[in-house]
Amino acid sequence: MIYYEIGSTELELNADDLKKGLFEALEKMGKKQKVLAIPPDYTRLPSRAGELTEFAWQYYGEALTDVLPALGTHSPMTGHQISHMFGSLPASLIREHDWRNDVVTLGNVPAEFVKEVSGGAVEFPWPAQVNKLLVEGNFDLILSIGQVVPHEVVGMANYNKNIFVGTGGVEGINKSHFVGAAYGMERMMGHADTPVRRIFNYASEHFTQHLPIVYVQTVVGLDKKDGIVKTRGMFIGDDYEVFDKAAQLALLVNFDLLEKPLKKIVVYLDPTEFKSTWLGNKSVYRTRMAIADEGELIILAPALKEFGEDKEIDRLIRKYGYFGTPQTLKACDENEELRKNLSAAAHLIHGSSEGRFSITYCPGKGPENLTQAEIESVGFKYADIDKMTVKYNPAKLRDGYNTMPDGEEIFYISNPALGLWAFKDKFKY
Repeated sequence: MIYYEIGSTELELNADDLKKGLFEALEKMGKKQKVLAIPPDYTRLPSRAGELTEFAWQYYGEALTDVLPALGTHSPMTGHQISHMFGSLPASLIREHDWRNDVVTLGNVPAEFVKEVSGGAVEFPWPAQVNKLLVEGNFDLILSIGQVVPHEVVGMANYNKNIFVGTGGVEGINKSHFVGAAYGMERMMGHADTPVRRIFNYASEHFTQHLPIVYVQTVVGLDKKDGIVKTRGMFIGDDYEVFDKAAQLALLVNFDLLEKPLKKIVVYLDPTEFKSTWLGNKSVYRTRMAIADEGELIILAPALKEFGEDKEIDRLIRKYGYFGTPQTLKACDENEELRKNLSAAAHLIHGSSEGRFSITYCPGKGPENLTQAEIESVGFKYADIDKMTVKYNPAKLRDGYNTMPDGEEIFYISNPALGLWAFKDKFKY
């Protein structure tokens, strides 16, 4: 059922609005003795999930005993990130998800179902894995908090993805990523109903009914008029309907359908959020349907220091690189280590332009940053960030079309995690 819903493309929800709406929903649920909150990590800072988690703690007090950021494969949050994102929430409540060791398998989605929904792209059973805290913690409420936004693996992020990937295990994360890559992310991005989502929904219906999960979902986007990030909706409930309503609004808020393909896109990666190509390649994922053949994607990445946030995935990216689907699938066939890390293989496919357009990374120049040799070794082009920032200064560019002093037209994106861009002939509703 839906406990609370509000949203439109013109709405602007402030912190008081979010707090009031959340408290109204929590009141309807009745008194709770032990509560777990599962927000995203720092990579989803604009989601407002940090504030909502803090509000949940203010409402429940000592009854909110654990906060498990949905790290998935991401690096654990630092003390600074925790205090910045969650405010006055006690850091002692934070639990660290270990996707390699801290999971239990609730059940398996049958291989024949996976084959059916993926159109025959893959055929293997999919394990519904979650952090053992969800099962062993004896909670009478699990609040899954996050943002619904276009996503490269599942079509639209959040809802049960926050559970099965955010708190998931190696096999579940690897296989779900590979399903999306094999099926084709350009067929899924911006869609709520996708093969991966159907697999997650099967798992929810069959394996998590005993878990008291309620979803708190925001829709957040960049206002094209003033360039300010605004919260357009919040939807709270315990079933698919609450996700579907949020996804419908997110498609309107976060999706930019373009009249013509773009010859040059410049993307800026905020150094507080983007330190790896694992995250920074959202620049590739979210714009690939907008870039013209032989087009150019330039990524200004001042904090880029690694490829994968997980050390093993980082090693695999360095070894196999972003060289396209055929080469990646061949590497999978020939190398067991890649077959055992299918999320890495999927990421290598996602992050390649398949030779259709060029991808140029411009990392910072500190001792911790990736070097030109490292960038080029995985299949990307390299450019000097100082020279590129002089030419394409993020402080002077506005989101969308910009005409440079020399007459060159570029398309600028200040945060690729907040949207999806596509040439209208590339996107099928």
